[in-house]
Amino acid sequence: MRSFKDIKENLSILNLLSKQYPTLESAINEIINLQAILKLPKGTEHFLSDIHGEHEAFTHVLKNGSGVIRSKIDEVFLSSLTEKDKDSLAILIYYPEEKLDIEKNANDDLCDWYRVTLYRLIEILRVVSSKYTRSKVRKAIAPGFVYIIEELLNEQGNIKNKLDYYHGIINSIIEMNSADSFIIAICNLIQRLSIDKLHIIGDIYDRGPGSEKVMDTLLNYHSVDIQWGNHDIVWIGAAAGSLACIANVLRIGLKYGNITTLEQGYGINLRPLITFVLEYYKDDPCAHFYPKNLYKEVNQNDLTLFAKMHKAITIIQFKLESQIIKRQKDFNIQDRLLLDKIDYEKGTIKINDKEYELNDKLFPTIDLKNPFKLSQAEEELVNLLKKSFLNSQTLQRHIRFLLSKGSMYLISNSNLLYHGCMLMKDSKTFAEVKIDGAYYKGKELVDVMGRYVSAAYFSHDSKKDYGLDLIWYLWCGESSPLFAKNKMATFESYLIDDPSIHKEQNSFYHLNRENKDMCNTILNEFSLDPEISHIINGHVPVKVKKGEDPVKCGGKMIVIDGGFALPYHDTTGLAGYTLIYNSYGMMLASHKPFTSKEEVLKNQNSTLPSRRIVENMGLRETVKNTDDGKILEGQIENLKLLVEAYKTGTIKESSRK
Repeated sequence: MRSFKDIKENLSILNLLSKQYPTLESAINEIINLQAILKLPKGTEHFLSDIHGEHEAFTHVLKNGSGVIRSKIDEVFLSSLTEKDKDSLAILIYYPEEKLDIEKNANDDLCDWYRVTLYRLIEILRVVSSKYTRSKVRKAIAPGFVYIIEELLNEQGNIKNKLDYYHGIINSIIEMNSADSFIIAICNLIQRLSIDKLHIIGDIYDRGPGSEKVMDTLLNYHSVDIQWGNHDIVWIGAAAGSLACIANVLRIGLKYGNITTLEQGYGINLRPLITFVLEYYKDDPCAHFYPKNLYKEVNQNDLTLFAKMHKAITIIQFKLESQIIKRQKDFNIQDRLLLDKIDYEKGTIKINDKEYELNDKLFPTIDLKNPFKLSQAEEELVNLLKKSFLNSQTLQRHIRFLLSKGSMYLISNSNLLYHGCMLMKDSKTFAEVKIDGAYYKGKELVDVMGRYVSAAYFSHDSKKDYGLDLIWYLWCGESSPLFAKNKMATFESYLIDDPSIHKEQNSFYHLNRENKDMCNTILNEFSLDPEISHIINGHVPVKVKKGEDPVKCGGKMIVIDGGFALPYHDTTGLAGYTLIYNSYGMMLASHKPFTSKEEVLKNQNSTLPSRRIVENMGLRETVKNTDDGKILEGQIENLKLLVEAYKTGTIKESSRK
């Protein structure tokens, strides 16, 4: 029995709780309910990283749950269905509308196909819903289908008393021409219940043609969190009004010949940039600025225009970044001030006492006396571009979501999730970084950085100005845990042919990911037990072709950037890693390059990824072992106090109606 002292100390909480549970019986019933939930199997978590605008591939992985749905089909039907039938059923669940159209054209007896398919889908739904309470399943069902789907789901068709009733529901659905709607609703529900939580470990944006579509999908996902990557952070900065970030976002889009997200996705007006280059770069061939790794065919005239726009915004970027470098001395990246190191007459540049020849010697907007200064026309252009970014309602909605669901890192069920790295001086010591006049390291450093990211977007004081500069630094600075290289060699890679100066040296962290001491130091910093916890991150693609393994340090660290983005496929040898963490353990999935939804439907191949067990839990994990379980146990304790408060009369029950 709880003491009166416990009740008195928590009286304000108990009074609030009594509004929700106004009687002794209601409080007891909720305790019983919550204690039962603690014994349910842990929900399945799905981890994805470095999506880079690959919307179609991302959507396909999301729909199949990295093979979770296909494995459920195998579990339910074992050898009672052929592999071909299992593939067909899986594709129906992934793409119900499109698969229904195919089956309508292929089946002479559609009613029989409907009947068989509905029975099979209900069997799959029973399995994927078995981890959840009826209440949670009910809330996930599309409105209008709740009653019938619940009846089908919870009635056993093999029980004699209900056999005719069960079959009658199926037959009525078909007779009333509602089979399509029910099949679509059940397929979507299977997708929804197969994954309990989705974790995005950074870099939603850039390269691919559908970053805004990825964001739309995440906006509508039932449970998602995001750990910002450096490509996400530069878009946050652009949406918040950082001119340097805006220039970077435009440059990357033009580098890949991909302005679909900018123009069609977010309505960014690029006409001022086009007008600018037609005047100032009309005689410049911009030969080294033609887009690479194109996602679609582009005619020669557009390619030429892209090259001119690409060069123009790149030069503007260098000028804008110089303003931040000069303003924020503590960033300590004065070596990135390169425009004044150019000998414009000779067409050479001196870096670290070595002279390099430039591959492009035309700089029509550079003032030789002050090469870092924006021309008047460039000033007018960047202000117009900034206005367009600030006024894009879709972009602002997406970035607000990215801020509300995102963070520099996340601790989830004894796993530490972050995109890039932790800044290390050595394997047992965190590196100190000066932020706004004070030094921070380890967890405190990323916490402070996260607060400044939010301030850059939401504040209207000096913290906003510093936050905007810090966001740009997080995108490309040496002491950024999101970038974690000694430099971003944008200038060198564009203007100098010598490959030796293009190299970006990885951080101590990335060079020592097999170091047990380092992994333990990081996990201890975040109050996690190194014996059972994992670090899950992305950022640096795992080069499988070169023999790299995504599982580091004996399983303490798992790197799931396998190259989702098309330009990485040749380098990595695959099309991305994803991670599944269910009640049985952790499983790493490696994906083949995704061609298109149309190809999947045509070939009727469910494209099951290769999967590898990373950790087997032995005993099946329950909700009790999770973060949600700890919250529920806290609620149970409070409810038990409320029960005692009712019994002792400290709090009076509300009158029964």
